[in-house]
Amino acid sequence: MTVYRAGRRSRLRPTLRLRLTLLNGVLLVGAGAVLMVLAWLLVDDALHPADDLLPGTTVVLADGQTLDARVWQEHVVDAVSGELLAKGLVALLAISVVGVAGAYVVAGRALRPLHQVTATAQRLREETLEERIRYTGADDEVAELAATFDAMLDRIGEAFEAQKRFVANASHELRTPLAVMRTEIDVTLADDEADAAEFRRMATVVRDASERANGLVDALLVLASSEAQSGRRLSRKVPTDLACGVSAALSATSAEAQRLKLRVTATLGPAQVVGDPSLLERLAGNLVENAVRYNHLHGELWVRTGSDDGHVHLVVGNTGFEVDPADVPGLFEPFRRGGRERTGARGSGLGLSIVRAVCDAHRGTVSAVAQPGGGLEVTVTLPAADTTPVVAASAAVGPPAAAPTTSPVDRG
Repeated sequence: MTVYRAGRRSRLRPTLRLRLTLLNGVLLVGAGAVLMVLAWLLVDDALHPADDLLPGTTVVLADGQTLDARVWQEHVVDAVSGELLAKGLVALLAISVVGVAGAYVVAGRALRPLHQVTATAQRLREETLEERIRYTGADDEVAELAATFDAMLDRIGEAFEAQKRFVANASHELRTPLAVMRTEIDVTLADDEADAAEFRRMATVVRDASERANGLVDALLVLASSEAQSGRRLSRKVPTDLACGVSAALSATSAEAQRLKLRVTATLGPAQVVGDPSLLERLAGNLVENAVRYNHLHGELWVRTGSDDGHVHLVVGNTGFEVDPADVPGLFEPFRRGGRERTGARGSGLGLSIVRAVCDAHRGTVSAVAQPGGGLEVTVTLPAADTTPVVAASAAVGPPAAAPTTSPVDRG
């Protein structure tokens, strides 16, 4: 029970320690009272030797007094019962006091980690997330609770650090194009001899920088939208064929693939899923665009879609510079470009982060494997739709002949 008086909080409540102590006291007193009653009943039943004597039998006491046997028996029973009751009550009181005090101390020691959990939680701030309980007592439920709390703090600390890195990287990425635009404008305006050609060059640089900033903002919005839908129901759930999204992505990147003279192999089988079509299209587009962007002249790009055992698979692989297998998990972190952070490479470094977020939102998984000699192969696995269409998407070999459609959004 909590009582509020004059704006001050007074904690008048039955704590767990107090309740355990009272429970132990009640059980101890009750058990002692039952034992005392049983002893009294046993003594009362046992002290009846005169019942077996003939009526009128007398006994002579040590002081010479002669009493009827039955009267003497009543005196003995009354004396023994009274003494047993008096001494039993004293012993019960002593045992109760010692038991309650001991229970209070033992409960306090047993619940000490809970107080440590409370105190640690109250002290936690962004600057003190490294604090832990580090319980070293018996391996019991309290130890399990303390270990769970420490593990939770570890996860919270990692999330805070990831958030700090994300904010720092996003700020850096957004400041870079803005700084380029401001520098170009200031330099051009400070030049008294600047002509129309110089202003046109400045306008071109500013336009490119603004497109980069706009693409980064769009990518951040897509990432935020995908992560917001992760762990809950999608806002849109309609049947979608991943093969169609892959075909569109191949068409959009055909010009760049032809410029690099890439050998593109596409084996597109039916890959029906239920989900958000725009997010799934972005997933396929990011993988294909990354496979083209991080490739080399006369390189290879291969794409496969299909389904089996209730799952849909999308595999996108490419040749390119060599990737250390130890760096592969980090590629799915924001602002990582080929295992490097903010190196000035093309793209915003959010492509694979968006892919992972879209997979999480659709209850799927994504993994990547570094290829011997350079390159990467990414595999996406999503739950298949209940029904699979009979007509499969057509396979294509080489860069698609369709005219590319340019998107201002930088996909990674």
